[in-house]
Amino acid sequence: MSPTRAHRRDLAVHAAAKEGLLDPDETPLAAFVDLTGVRESARALLAAWPAGLHVRHAFAAKANNLVPVLRLLREEGLDCEVASPGELAQALAAGFEPTGIVLDSPVKTRKELAAALALGVAVNIDNFEELTRVDELQAARPSTSRLGVRLNPQVGTGAIEAMSTAGLTSKFGVPLADPGNRARLLEAFAFRPWLRWVHVHVGSQGCPLELMASGVAAAVAFADEVNRNRPGQIEGIDVGGGLPVDFTGDGDGLTFADHVAALRAAAPSLFDGRYRIITEFGRSLLAKNGFLASRVEYTKSAGGRAIALTHAGAQVATRSVFAPEAWPLRILAYDRDGRPSDAAPVLQDIAGPCCFAGDLLARGRELPRLTAGDLVVVPDTGAYYFTTHFAYNSLPAPPVYGFQPGDDGTVSFTLLRPAEELPESSPGTVPTVR
Repeated sequence: MSPTRAHRRDLAVHAAAKEGLLDPDETPLAAFVDLTGVRESARALLAAWPAGLHVRHAFAAKANNLVPVLRLLREEGLDCEVASPGELAQALAAGFEPTGIVLDSPVKTRKELAAALALGVAVNIDNFEELTRVDELQAARPSTSRLGVRLNPQVGTGAIEAMSTAGLTSKFGVPLADPGNRARLLEAFAFRPWLRWVHVHVGSQGCPLELMASGVAAAVAFADEVNRNRPGQIEGIDVGGGLPVDFTGDGDGLTFADHVAALRAAAPSLFDGRYRIITEFGRSLLAKNGFLASRVEYTKSAGGRAIALTHAGAQVATRSVFAPEAWPLRILAYDRDGRPSDAAPVLQDIAGPCCFAGDLLARGRELPRLTAGDLVVVPDTGAYYFTTHFAYNSLPAPPVYGFQPGDDGTVSFTLLRPAEELPESSPGTVPTVR
C-alpha cells in the first residue's frame, strides 16, 4: 500500500468537500486527477528502461484524453499514441509534435491516413488492404512519417478476452501464423523500403507479463528475419503497452521495471541497441492517479439489504457496471465533510443514477454505513472511467479537477474539464444538425 497516494486522496476529498466542489445540489458528482501521481508514474516509466537505449514512450490517449493531462505527460517527456481523429486533435492541442504521435486505429479512412501522413505522424498499418491504400498515398505524395505494420503474433488471450488482442481471431493486425501471411509480409517489406517498423500489442488488463513478452519476442523475430533479407530495413519496434493494474489496493502491483524484466527474458536482442523502441502504456500510467467522488443522495433498504443511491454509475464507470467480475472497483466511504467514515460497517449495495436495475458499482459490499449527504469515493478510475463518458439517460459528464497538495497540507485544484452543459431547445423546435 502507498500511504503517500492514499494520503493525497484523503486531503483532496476533504478539501473538495470544504471548498464546495462536491456541492449536494450543483455538483454532487466530480472527478479528480492526482497531478503529483501522474508525474511520479511518468518518471517511473522513464526510469525503468536501461540508459543508452533509444526508447520513447507514447501515452495511449484513449486511457485519459483530457488535454491538460496530455500536456502534463508531454512536459514529463512522453509522446502520444492515438486511435482516432478526435484523439489526434487532442494530442496536437496538447502540444505534441506530429513526429511524437503514433496513429494506431484499425479502421482508418483514406482521409485520416492522408492527414496523418501529411503531418508526419507515425502510422502503424493494420492490414493488407490498408497497406494498399498507403501505397497509393505514398505514390501521390511520399511522407516522412515512420511507417510500420501491426502484427498479431497469435500467442493467446488473457483472463479478459475483450482486453486481449493477440488471440487466434483478433481484429487487430496481420495474423502472423495464418497460412501464407508471413511470406506475404516478408514480400511486402521487401518491395517497400519505407516500411521501417513493426508493431505489436498483446493486450492489457488480465494479460500476464509472460504472454505480452512472448508477443514482443515474435515481433522481434520477424524484424530480425526482415533484416536478414534487407539489412537495416527495420529500424524500430513498437512493443505496445498493457501493464495490468492492481485494483485491490493503493499499491502499484506490477511495475514498469517488472515489464522490462519480462521483455529482457523473452527477447534479449531488443536490448542490444539494434532497434529503436516505442511503448504505448495508458491505464498503468493514469488509473491509480484518479478517483470519482459522489454525494449519497438517498439510502434505503430492500429485502434486508442496505442500498446507497449515488450519482456515480454506468455513465462514469461503464465497464464495472456491465462487467463487474472483470472490472471490480474499490468503494471508500467518507462522511459529509470528506473525512474517512468511522461508522459501523454493514453490507450495502452502491447504486448509480441510471434507469436500469443493474446500475450498481458494488453489490453486497461491507462498508461503513452510508447516510444521505455522505461521500462515496471510487479510486483507481483515472483511466477509462470518467474520461470515457457513457451518455445513458443524457446524464452529463462531471467536472474533472486536477489537485496538488502543498507541503502544509493545503490542496490546490485546477479545473481540467468543466461539467457538461446539456443543450436546451425551445418546445416544438428541433436542434439544427450540421
